[in-house]
Amino acid sequence: MKLTLALVCATAALAQPTHVQLDNNASKVDFTVDSVLHTVHGTFKLKRTDLWFDASSGKAGGQLVVDAGSGDSGSGARDKKMSKDILESAKYPEIIFTPDRVDGKVNLQGDSTVKLHGNFLIHGGTHEMLLNVKTHIEQQKLTAIIDFPVPYIQWGMKNPSTLFLRVNETVNINVEATGQLTSR
Repeated sequence: MKLTLALVCATAALAQPTHVQLDNNASKVDFTVDSVLHTVHGTFKLKRTDLWFDASSGKAGGQLVVDAGSGDSGSGARDKKMSKDILESAKYPEIIFTPDRVDGKVNLQGDSTVKLHGNFLIHGGTHEMLLNVKTHIEQQKLTAIIDFPVPYIQWGMKNPSTLFLRVNETVNINVEATGQLTSR
């Protein structure tokens, strides 16, 4: 009887969603975009995160929110143009990813490679996305690398190219995140 009760409790605990609280200060959002002359590298700041997933069903939820006005490429003029003219961060201050499912198995200890499906809100438009995610979990501590492309021109944002300086129409995003897993 005690063994059966223990198994039922363990199964119920596994069925609960696992919450992921990222450390916004220790995590970083990098971007790269190629141009004719060179590759532009930069960062954005995470604003807040509240993510969860259910390892047994694959369901996911919450939000990962980036401050759209925090883009820093090392060039004040370029960053001002990106914020004001491309992202229009005064009008659209947040970039938000809202996951709805995990494709693949998340190992609650060790390494996993999965796809995270959800909606990506940027510049007032919502776009279905599939993010590549590599995780390592050890004693409830998570490290994750997430990468995905953002076809910003296709999504209605202005092209910053000029007559002589051509910029790629896709920005590559790489998120390196650390955080803690909890079951609430």
